[in-house]
Amino acid sequence: MPNEITEKLKQASDGLLMMSESEYPFEVFLWSNQAQEALTTQKLFQLTGHPPETSINQVELDYFFRNCAVEKEWHDEVQKQDVHKFQTLVKTLKDNLTDIKVYRLGTINIDVYIVGKTSSGDLAGICTKVVET
Repeated sequence: MPNEITEKLKQASDGLLMMSESEYPFEVFLWSNQAQEALTTQKLFQLTGHPPETSINQVELDYFFRNCAVEKEWHDEVQKQDVHKFQTLVKTLKDNLTDIKVYRLGTINIDVYIVGKTSSGDLAGICTKVVET
């Protein structure tokens, strides 16, 4: 069922932009048969094509989306709709993937990979970029 999961993630992330100092869309990925072994830093670098000296840190899923998926009193209707879309995205990730981890690779221009395991032994998720100077 891997296509089903990527399809759900595509639908849930469609049109959403990750806000930072710049705005980037989300891309869906599927790494077939990669969930049998632990996802080491080294393996993540291989899968994403990052050099081994890239700085990496890991955050919780809810923490990563803390500014996007929580409605604030001052939000207008459009922002509220976006919050709802981010909540749906987080729920879609949690409903379809287990053992979800959020990896931030690099500094300033940071590649973010939200990776989880599928029931069929693949790794899947979404990636985006954030800019933090």
